[in-house]
Amino acid sequence: MHSDGAVDFECLDRLVEWHITQATDGIVVVGTTGESATLEVEEHLAVIRRVVAAAAGRVAVIGGTGANSTREAVELTRTARHAGCDACLLVTPYYNKPPQEGLYRHYRAVAEAVDVPIILYNVPGRTGCDMLPATVARLAQIPNIVGIKEAKGELARVRELLALRLDGFALISGDDATARESILAGFCGDISVTANVAPRLMHELCAAALAGDRPRAEAIDAKLASLHKALFVEPNPIPVKWALQEMGRVPPGIRLPLVPLDPAHHQTVRAALRAAGAI
Repeated sequence: MHSDGAVDFECLDRLVEWHITQATDGIVVVGTTGESATLEVEEHLAVIRRVVAAAAGRVAVIGGTGANSTREAVELTRTARHAGCDACLLVTPYYNKPPQEGLYRHYRAVAEAVDVPIILYNVPGRTGCDMLPATVARLAQIPNIVGIKEAKGELARVRELLALRLDGFALISGDDATARESILAGFCGDISVTANVAPRLMHELCAAALAGDRPRAEAIDAKLASLHKALFVEPNPIPVKWALQEMGRVPPGIRLPLVPLDPAHHQTVRAALRAAGAI
């Protein structure tokens, strides 16, 4: 964003191009490591269209289309599909905290309304709502619900999901600190916060873990460990946006109620960037 909070579409184009050159395998647009929560609906859709155009089919584009209103989630998902997204990522409804049956019916309604691959997204630390493995197993039976981004950040949950043995259903880490072990255990990748600032290393980490090369995965993860932590010294995406600004990749814009990173944390994030070779 520009310093006045307007969306900087030219910078967005450059970010997409950078990720492609850095071996990023897919891009989530208007996900939760970003400002999807502060964008107006038309801006949200304009950003999706811009990223689809910039990617030009070179990598998969996944649209963030979750909402705490099922009707809104259906409309966002339908529009993202028409804009050319390869799949959609839907965070669990937040604040209203539906029970497990409500979660099941919410996702089923979206999946039945829009013919697009849907990835569930569980991040209870942000939403106050935890989608349990039994509910995931029910939803995995719906043909176009194809996977889950699991960001609870607990290896016990990783093991529970793997124990379901959901053939053809993608289990994706959404927690960088546990991503290495999750992939080594059987997850198929990581939808990452850290990859926003160190995309090539995160790609290499995931590739090593998918190949079962534990020593290489551990060596790469050691370079990234301080960054995994530093990018959460304040609520995401505040540290990520500051880090990209420090790297010269984005301008300083951010929208209320988010504010720029507290200067007390600048050195911590800067040191983590250096450790990862990002600056």
